[in-house]
Amino acid sequence: MLDPFPPPPAWLRSFVEPYALYYNSPTLPDHIHEVIGAFVFYLAIHAIVSPWLSPILFPQSYKSLKPRTRLNWDIHVVSLVQSVVINVAALWVMYVDRERSAMSSGERVFGYTGACGLIQALAVGYFVYDLIVSVIYVRMFGIGMLFHAVSALWVFSLGSRPFLNYYAPTFILYELSSPFLNIHWFLDKVNMTGSRAQWYNGMALLGTFFACRLVWGTWQSLVVYSDMWNALQHTWNAAASPLSEPVSVNAAVFYPARDGSMCIDETCARANAEITKYKDFTSAGVPTWLVVTYVGSNMILNFLNYFWFSKMVETVLKRFRGPAQGADKEGTEKTQLKDDIVHDVVLEAASQLEQDESAVMKGDLSALQEQVSSAVDSGLTDELRKRRAELVAKVPLPGA
Repeated sequence: MLDPFPPPPAWLRSFVEPYALYYNSPTLPDHIHEVIGAFVFYLAIHAIVSPWLSPILFPQSYKSLKPRTRLNWDIHVVSLVQSVVINVAALWVMYVDRERSAMSSGERVFGYTGACGLIQALAVGYFVYDLIVSVIYVRMFGIGMLFHAVSALWVFSLGSRPFLNYYAPTFILYELSSPFLNIHWFLDKVNMTGSRAQWYNGMALLGTFFACRLVWGTWQSLVVYSDMWNALQHTWNAAASPLSEPVSVNAAVFYPARDGSMCIDETCARANAEITKYKDFTSAGVPTWLVVTYVGSNMILNFLNYFWFSKMVETVLKRFRGPAQGADKEGTEKTQLKDDIVHDVVLEAASQLEQDESAVMKGDLSALQEQVSSAVDSGLTDELRKRRAELVAKVPLPGA
């Protein structure tokens, strides 16, 4: 699928292209205007839209925030908007990009489509903004957030080689849980901690986190590992050739029909030809160091996802371990109590996820290690702790 947006102006392409080629990013000139546009869009939300609109929508809450928390509010607004925009765009590309859907294993590593390039450009534009904010406020948010911004920008910039351009929308869907995580934070700041709205949002957060990061993320990680292993084999075989001239991997990677000969209209022919548009830059294959770097980063992120979810499961099990085997005379009251505790457990697990992600982003690993070695009880806010204590005092839980 072609990029739905028009190409950049000639002067901008001419300015960027020498630098892009020098840094092995030949697709960047095609999308540099989208990178800049995304960056300016998110910067405007941070500096103009949020400070103007938030006091109108939340006059009491926003104006009462301390400067540090108000800055954090504006950053969360940008994160919320970005996560919604990028996920909608990624789902749309995955649904309508027929050429992407028909890619072979090798094409998923070396191929290119303008639509996937658009998703990558939107992500890079946001992470440029994120990097600048992390540098300016590094004392406030910590070195961990800076490292996160650098790593994210690095990974998505690799698509400009092109490398794994196909997977740009695939791994963006990790962020389907991010809107709910941001909403959870906002509900705390507008004095809706423990509310029914926060409970429903918490359920959506935990559900999307499990489905997208664990189920979808793990499956797609296995697929991309397989694709990269195949690409490495093509690269090694080409390097081992006895011929004096380097052997291209293109013949083993791209379908012969990618020249558009099987198409019946010009749009189809252009879209198919675009997949091999940068084959001259990928003919030597993929560097081993690049695959190792990507796999290592992906495994770390997957480990963190499983770790965070295990903390949430531990929270739930702790609240309901050891059910009663006896009398039912207080059954109705205990059922109501259990419903209330379920409500609190969801909110606690959502808060736990927010705290753990924040700890890693800020580099507060000591706090995270302390949570691992102790019971998972730090996710409750003061209000939830007080409410749970009142419930337990009313009807003691089994084993309490």
